[in-house]
Amino acid sequence: MNTVVDQPADLLSLVGRPLGSTDWMEITQQQVNLFAAATGDHQWIHTDPARAINGPFKGTIAHGYLTLSLAPVVISEVLEVRELTAALNYGVDKVRFPAPLRVGSKVRGTVTVMGARQKTSGVEAVFTLTFEIEGEARPACVADVIVLYP
Repeated sequence: MNTVVDQPADLLSLVGRPLGSTDWMEITQQQVNLFAAATGDHQWIHTDPARAINGPFKGTIAHGYLTLSLAPVVISEVLEVRELTAALNYGVDKVRFPAPLRVGSKVRGTVTVMGARQKTSGVEAVFTLTFEIEGEARPACVADVIVLYP
């Protein structure tokens, strides 16, 4: 845990500030295969290691949306809101996948509060998540993730 706040409204004062980074997480072929089964995306660059070794990435790669789907665990690892009713996925803006995330690589998420505003429905926070790949210059994913705290 990198940042602890008492209530969602405390995020209003953290706009523009980094909250921290997660531990490194290894991406496994089993994770990729389970994601393929859940989404129906069985493209060989994700699920066929024998074929992918001769492909453009010299091995299988994680689905971009698998990487993005790590957003809730990344945010919860770097941010604790003590008085929390719920944290609802509200949307995603400006998603990019600059580099392939090879199976067997390690990735970590870095979180920054890019915006927060009080609404009648609660606090809406925009977090910029950068999914860094260990040993690589470019990240696997950069996205603005919107969370509503009712």
